[in-house]
Amino acid sequence: MADPKGFLKTTERETAPRRPVPVRILDWREVYEPGDTTVVRRQAGRCMDCGIPFCHQGCPLGNLIPEWNDLMWRGEGRAAIERLHATNNFPEFTGRLCPAPCESACVLGINQPAVTIKQIEVATIDDAFAKGWVEPEPPARLTGKTVAVVGSGPAGLAAAQQLTRAGHTVAVFERDDRIGGLLRYGIPDFKMEKRHLESRLRQMQGEGTRFRAGVEIGVDITWDELRARYDAVVIATGSTLPRELAIPGRDLDGVHFAMEYLVESNRAVAGDTVPNQISAEGKHVVVIGGGDTGADCIGTAHRQGALSVTNLAIGKQPPEARPAHQPWPMTPLLFEVQSAHEEGGERVFLASTVEFLGNEAGEVRALRVAETEFVDGRRVPRSGSEREIPADLVLIAMGFTGPDSDALGGQLGALFTERGTIDRTSDFASSVPGVFVAGDAGRGQSLIVWAIAEGRAAAAAVDEYLMGETQLPSPVGAHDIAIGLDPARA
Repeated sequence: MADPKGFLKTTERETAPRRPVPVRILDWREVYEPGDTTVVRRQAGRCMDCGIPFCHQGCPLGNLIPEWNDLMWRGEGRAAIERLHATNNFPEFTGRLCPAPCESACVLGINQPAVTIKQIEVATIDDAFAKGWVEPEPPARLTGKTVAVVGSGPAGLAAAQQLTRAGHTVAVFERDDRIGGLLRYGIPDFKMEKRHLESRLRQMQGEGTRFRAGVEIGVDITWDELRARYDAVVIATGSTLPRELAIPGRDLDGVHFAMEYLVESNRAVAGDTVPNQISAEGKHVVVIGGGDTGADCIGTAHRQGALSVTNLAIGKQPPEARPAHQPWPMTPLLFEVQSAHEEGGERVFLASTVEFLGNEAGEVRALRVAETEFVDGRRVPRSGSEREIPADLVLIAMGFTGPDSDALGGQLGALFTERGTIDRTSDFASSVPGVFVAGDAGRGQSLIVWAIAEGRAAAAAVDEYLMGETQLPSPVGAHDIAIGLDPARA
């Protein structure tokens, strides 16, 4: 354990400070200041010898959190990153992007603010990269087996790294021009600068993983051709179909899905020329959807110079404290103030958009919004409560419904569930022999930590399929993960 009296001596929760709002909205750098080593070690010392570390259950990866907290408190950073990497391929991603369900399950959280697990995690990996401790780990021997991974988001990269280290020859196919999937084009740099992704990709290339960007399976290479070339295939294409808002005026210019907007912004920040880029500069912006993607749109709009930003959420404002029906160690639904929300704009709850209003040129000029009411468990607009909100740019960030089924269903012949995800067994196998499914393509829209957990678990299943047995670790509850059960909420 860490400091035996740490949680008694340090009762306050200290996190890394965010850069001042007037400064950070002028650039695309990450919002957090570099971590203070003294603060990180002091916070790591708050981790208790709690007998049953519920943080293990809260984390889909089963991270050995008390162990690397103890090592960081002792100043043994190299040993800490080894324990962290034992269960998590990419702590530089989760440490920045994960909502930290482990902290909701922290035993200290019963009567004190939880240990700053996420901050300690990112400090551990950043220190390791800075000191050159993150090196390629190529396999000692090759098996002669080949695996194609389709999709280079967190699930695909995790599966690829595990399978490469098992000795298989792995190629990762990505339809975009750069590797990274959601990490590359879906996450703004103010949440995670792309240098962290590039560092990890260099390690994976050093281990032998091969990357094939700009190749769309089903178009450039048919699924049958891919299956003929490789001994196994892992589908990790994510949940890419956005949820539509089919109301009058949807076809007006200036109404876009969030990911259209974010991808173009990320390309521009990367230095690409983006013709006719969707921009918030000088516009009244309305973001529909109160989740992470909506917050990413808000932060991006501020940096592009929006005149105003309004965020609409159809449901009620969540409570600021843990509600009685979501007791510890459950992950509670709480009112969250992300960095983007600090930067300005208005958040409106119980807001149902009923119509997009346009001008004579066919451009959106406003939204007609009504108050949400609940009728027989359904959320519907309250009659007579309509009002208009000015809008020159509307971004729909209402989530995603599943993977693109055209090529996967038609050409590959994969079966789909009623939820629109690819059907699979508890061993991540699809209905097509030798084809496995990892991440949001099989699970549905979820968290980055779940994507990595699924990638690791699917890799173990593929290795066993190819070799008859496997020594690759698989997260606790892997079979439940595959069929859609969440052990942390069971």
